[in-house]
Parts: sequence; C-alpha cells; structure tokens
Amino acid sequence: MDHHTVASISIAGSCLDVLGTLYLAYDLLGGPHGPLRLLTRAVTYSILFGLGYGLGLGLLFGVASGAAIGVTIAIELNRTSKRQDHFSLPWEALFSAIRASAFSAALYPQVGLPFAIAYAVLLTAGQVIAYSRGVRPSLRYLSNRPRFTRVFLWSTVMRTAGYIGAALICSALVRHVEHPWLFAARLGIVTGLVTGVGMAFSPHIEYYADNIPQRRMGVVGIALMFCGFALQSLQYWLTVFDVRIT
Repeated sequence: MDHHTVASISIAGSCLDVLGTLYLAYDLLGGPHGPLRLLTRAVTYSILFGLGYGLGLGLLFGVASGAAIGVTIAIELNRTSKRQDHFSLPWEALFSAIRASAFSAALYPQVGLPFAIAYAVLLTAGQVIAYSRGVRPSLRYLSNRPRFTRVFLWSTVMRTAGYIGAALICSALVRHVEHPWLFAARLGIVTGLVTGVGMAFSPHIEYYADNIPQRRMGVVGIALMFCGFALQSLQYWLTVFDVRIT
C-alpha cells in the first residue's frame, strides 16, 4: 500500500473525529440556538462540496474548495436563517474572493502563479456580478424541497460556462495549458455539477440542520468518532500485520 494512501486515510479519520465531536457537542450544548448551529452547517457543506470536488478534480481541490465553500456558505445561510436577509454586496464580494482564491490555490501546482491569480480575479468578478443580480446561496433557502426552477438552472449553466470561459481566457493570455479546452471543460463541468447538486439539496440540509432531534445528533457524532478512530488506527494495524508500505 502506498504511504500517501495511508496518510490520506489517517487524515480522513481525523476529519471524521472532528465532525463527530461537533455533532456530539451539538447534542450536549443545546444544539440549534448556539454557535454550533453555524459549525454544523460549515462542516456539512464542507464535506458535501469537498467530496464532489475531490472526486472530480482531486484531493487538493476537495480539501481547499470544500473548506472555503462550506464555511462561507454556512455563514451566509446562518444569517438568512436568523434574519431572513443577506449580507451587503461588499461582504458577498469578500466571500466570493475567498472561494475563488481557494479554488485557484488548488490550481496553482498545475498552472503556476500568474494563471492562478488571473483565474481568481475572473471568478471573483463573475460571482460578484451574480450576487448583484440576486443569485446567491440563500436563493433556495426558503424552498422546502429540491426543486429545479428556471433561475436555478440558468445560474448553473452560466456558472459552468463562466468557469470554462475564465480558464480559456487565462490559458490564452497568461499561460498556455496542455489541452486547454479539455482542461477548461473539466473545471467547468465539475464545478457546475457539484455546485448545482449541492445547492439543489441545500433546503434538505438546512431543514435537518435546524430540526434533527438532538439525541440523534449525538448518536451520529459517536458513530462518526468510531469511524474516525478506525481509519486512524489503520496505519498501526498495517504495522502489526507487517503489510508493506511503499
């Protein structure tokens, strides 16, 4: 077994331990009326988007983009759930810059710094334009089921096209990338699918984050901690059974 795989499994186990602790703390500390409500959202969205980006674009994309998207979306939706409104455009621009920077940071090893910076600027500008037109994560907050409205479908298509177009522009003006059309199409399609699916089911996530029984949250937390412990202990079991690690 490759040592990188073992390390990745151990990291995944640590993440599950953290997640399980949060869910258990959610139960012990009173749940939906405290700051753990925000943390629960952040962790849940981070895992959702992290898995999507990780499967489509690699582990680095999953970790960087999942964390940035999960935290910023959780902050925005937490405000919406409490005040039924949204942040001002400058704050939304900051959230956009955080997400774009994380995505571009994951691109950096493949494309270099100039490409990554240019891509982050283009993505930030595109997201700010979308916010100014009313397209934001809270757009679907008040929905009670995953419904594919015209605005939602249009925004998904435009997001996919925007990521593809930004990659092609950067490839042409900043640095040439091998197979630029294939590279851009992969970025755009994965981004469109992951974001579209994630936001389509966000009403369910929000409902369960606010209404799941506290005792059940505690049980889930304990189960996640046991899973995390099992994954973390794999490296030691490999040593016990003399499994060769390359």
